[in-house]
Amino acid sequence: MTRNMAASVIEHERIITTVQKAKAVKPFIEKMVTLSKEATQHNRRRAFAQLRDKEAVGKLFDVLGPRFKDRPGGYCRILKLAKPRLGDNGQRAILEFVERTVVATAETESAE
Repeated sequence: MTRNMAASVIEHERIITTVQKAKAVKPFIEKMVTLSKEATQHNRRRAFAQLRDKEAVGKLFDVLGPRFKDRPGGYCRILKLAKPRLGDNGQRAILEFVERTVVATAETESAE
């Protein structure tokens, strides 16, 4: 579960999950981003051994590592949502990177 959720956070830069899962995955992602700040072959292999996802490791070292190069830590945040999950009434949360890539939508491009 941790690998899959970490790969999803790296790929999408934001996921909605339960608070407990977010708290479990956050330290794993923080360690992967810290590892990606120095893009050596050894660090890439260490990250791939943990994640087992080639695309996630590529984005981790090509995009996220340089983005957080000057930041000493605290790459992710957990935002709790007010509305609980349907079914088991679990508390939901958003797990996202502090500095995200802004994706331009068609609506914002037409407004400019």
